[in-house]
Amino acid sequence: MTSANGEGPLLGRDAILRLAQDRATLPTRDVPAWGGVVRVRGLTGTGRDEYEASTMVWRNGKAYPDTENARAKLVARCVVGDDGEPLFTQQDVHALGELDGLTLNKVWEVAMELSGLTEADMEELAGNSSAAQSGGSTSGSPVTSARQSASSSRKSPPAS
Repeated sequence: MTSANGEGPLLGRDAILRLAQDRATLPTRDVPAWGGVVRVRGLTGTGRDEYEASTMVWRNGKAYPDTENARAKLVARCVVGDDGEPLFTQQDVHALGELDGLTLNKVWEVAMELSGLTEADMEELAGNSSAAQSGGSTSGSPVTSARQSASSSRKSPPAS
Protein backbone atom coordinates (compact mmCIF):
# COMPACT_ATOMS: atom_id res chain seq x y z
CA MET A 1 0.00 0.00 0.00
CA THR A 2 1.32 3.44 -0.91
CA SER A 3 0.85 6.55 1.19
CA ALA A 4 -1.65 9.18 0.07
CA ASN A 5 1.09 11.46 -1.22
CA GLY A 6 2.78 8.61 -3.16
CA GLU A 7 6.15 8.95 -1.38
CA GLY A 8 6.50 5.32 -0.35
CA PRO A 9 4.76 2.52 1.46
CA LEU A 10 2.55 3.34 4.38
CA LEU A 11 4.20 1.77 7.44
CA GLY A 12 2.20 -0.26 9.89
CA ARG A 13 2.65 -0.75 13.62
CA ASP A 14 4.83 -3.86 13.33
CA ALA A 15 7.16 -2.31 10.76
CA ILE A 16 7.71 0.75 12.94
CA LEU A 17 8.21 -1.20 16.19
CA ARG A 18 10.64 -3.55 14.44
CA LEU A 19 12.96 -0.55 13.99
CA ALA A 20 13.55 -0.49 17.75
CA GLN A 21 14.88 -4.04 17.57
CA ASP A 22 17.14 -3.52 14.57
CA ARG A 23 20.79 -2.98 15.42
CA ALA A 24 22.10 -1.04 12.45
CA THR A 25 25.84 -0.52 12.11
CA LEU A 26 26.72 2.28 14.46
CA PRO A 27 29.30 4.87 13.50
CA THR A 28 32.70 4.95 15.15
CA ARG A 29 34.73 8.06 15.79
CA ASP A 30 38.47 8.26 16.20
CA VAL A 31 39.36 9.80 19.55
CA PRO A 32 43.17 10.05 19.55
CA ALA A 33 43.25 11.71 22.97
CA TRP A 34 41.57 8.61 24.40
CA GLY A 35 43.83 6.24 22.47
CA GLY A 36 41.34 4.68 20.05
CA VAL A 37 37.87 4.82 18.59
CA VAL A 38 34.44 4.95 20.19
CA ARG A 39 31.11 3.75 18.86
CA VAL A 40 28.35 6.34 19.23
CA ARG A 41 24.62 5.92 18.80
CA GLY A 42 21.84 8.47 18.94
CA LEU A 43 19.35 8.52 21.75
CA THR A 44 16.06 6.69 21.48
CA GLY A 45 12.89 8.66 22.18
CA THR A 46 12.86 7.38 25.74
CA GLY A 47 16.58 8.05 26.11
CA ARG A 48 16.15 11.62 24.90
CA ASP A 49 13.34 12.21 27.40
CA GLU A 50 15.51 10.79 30.19
CA TYR A 51 18.49 12.91 29.13
CA GLU A 52 16.39 16.08 28.98
CA ALA A 53 14.91 15.28 32.40
CA SER A 54 18.45 14.89 33.78
CA THR A 55 19.17 18.49 32.77
CA MET A 56 16.38 19.81 35.00
CA VAL A 57 16.02 19.91 38.75
CA TRP A 58 12.74 20.49 40.60
CA ARG A 59 12.58 22.78 43.63
CA ASN A 60 9.38 23.89 45.31
CA GLY A 61 7.30 22.67 42.39
CA LYS A 62 9.35 24.55 39.77
CA ALA A 63 11.77 23.20 37.18
CA TYR A 64 15.19 24.83 36.95
CA PRO A 65 17.89 24.14 34.35
CA ASP A 66 20.64 21.91 35.75
CA THR A 67 23.26 21.43 33.08
CA GLU A 68 26.06 20.35 35.39
CA ASN A 69 27.95 17.64 33.50
CA ALA A 70 25.44 17.83 30.63
CA ARG A 71 28.08 16.70 28.14
CA ALA A 72 29.18 13.76 30.25
CA LYS A 73 25.54 12.74 30.83
CA LEU A 74 24.93 12.54 27.08
CA VAL A 75 28.23 10.80 26.30
CA ALA A 76 27.47 8.20 28.98
CA ARG A 77 24.17 7.42 27.26
CA CYS A 78 25.49 7.39 23.69
CA VAL A 79 28.93 5.72 23.71
CA VAL A 80 28.19 2.03 23.23
CA GLY A 81 29.92 -1.30 22.80
CA ASP A 82 29.68 -3.66 19.83
CA ASP A 83 26.33 -4.88 21.13
CA GLY A 84 24.87 -1.36 20.96
CA GLU A 85 24.51 -1.14 24.73
CA PRO A 86 25.97 1.83 26.66
CA LEU A 87 29.49 1.29 28.00
CA PHE A 88 28.86 3.63 30.92
CA THR A 89 26.32 3.90 33.68
CA GLN A 90 25.03 7.15 35.09
CA GLN A 91 27.36 6.51 38.03
CA ASP A 92 30.24 7.09 35.57
CA VAL A 93 29.08 10.60 34.63
CA HIS A 94 31.28 12.42 37.14
CA ALA A 95 34.40 10.53 36.03
CA LEU A 96 33.58 11.22 32.36
CA GLY A 97 33.17 14.89 33.23
CA GLU A 98 36.73 14.91 34.53
CA LEU A 99 38.11 13.98 31.08
CA ASP A 100 39.67 16.55 28.76
CA GLY A 101 36.92 19.05 27.94
CA LEU A 102 37.90 19.53 24.31
CA THR A 103 37.79 15.81 23.58
CA LEU A 104 34.64 15.22 25.60
CA ASN A 105 33.00 18.06 23.68
CA LYS A 106 33.89 16.45 20.32
CA VAL A 107 32.25 13.17 21.33
CA TRP A 108 29.27 15.11 22.76
CA GLU A 109 28.83 16.93 19.44
CA VAL A 110 28.64 13.58 17.60
CA ALA A 111 26.10 12.29 20.15
CA MET A 112 24.08 15.50 19.79
CA GLU A 113 24.01 15.18 15.99
CA LEU A 114 23.06 11.50 16.02
CA SER A 115 20.33 12.20 18.59
CA GLY A 116 18.87 15.07 16.62
CA LEU A 117 19.68 17.51 19.42
CA THR A 118 20.83 21.05 18.74
CA GLU A 119 22.04 23.92 20.88
CA ALA A 120 18.66 25.52 20.15
CA ASP A 121 16.94 22.45 21.65
CA MET A 122 18.97 22.84 24.82
CA GLU A 123 18.19 26.56 24.99
CA GLU A 124 14.51 25.83 24.42
CA LEU A 125 14.54 23.22 27.16
CA ALA A 126 16.00 25.73 29.58
CA GLY A 127 13.70 28.49 28.32
CA ASN A 128 10.53 26.41 28.55
CA SER A 129 11.01 25.46 32.16
CA SER A 130 8.54 27.05 34.53
CA ALA A 131 11.45 28.68 36.34
CA ALA A 132 12.67 30.38 33.20
CA GLN A 133 9.17 31.49 32.29
CA SER A 134 8.75 33.06 35.71
CA GLY A 135 12.18 34.66 35.59
CA GLY A 136 13.77 32.16 37.99
CA SER A 137 16.70 31.49 35.69
CA THR A 138 18.59 33.55 33.16
CA SER A 139 20.73 30.78 31.75
CA GLY A 140 20.02 29.83 28.18
CA SER A 141 22.67 27.42 27.02
CA PRO A 142 24.44 24.37 28.39
CA VAL A 143 27.74 26.23 28.27
CA THR A 144 26.67 29.22 30.33
CA SER A 145 24.55 27.10 32.64
CA ALA A 146 27.42 24.71 33.25
CA ARG A 147 29.71 27.64 34.07
CA GLN A 148 27.15 29.06 36.46
CA SER A 149 26.59 25.64 37.99
CA ALA A 150 30.30 25.04 38.46
CA SER A 151 30.68 28.39 40.20
CA SER A 152 27.74 27.85 42.51
CA SER A 153 27.86 25.95 45.74
CA ARG A 154 24.71 23.95 45.09
CA LYS A 155 24.96 20.27 44.40
CA SER A 156 22.57 18.65 41.96
CA PRO A 157 21.03 15.22 42.41
CA PRO A 158 22.73 12.30 40.64
CA ALA A 159 22.08 11.90 36.92
CA SER A 160 18.99 9.93 36.11
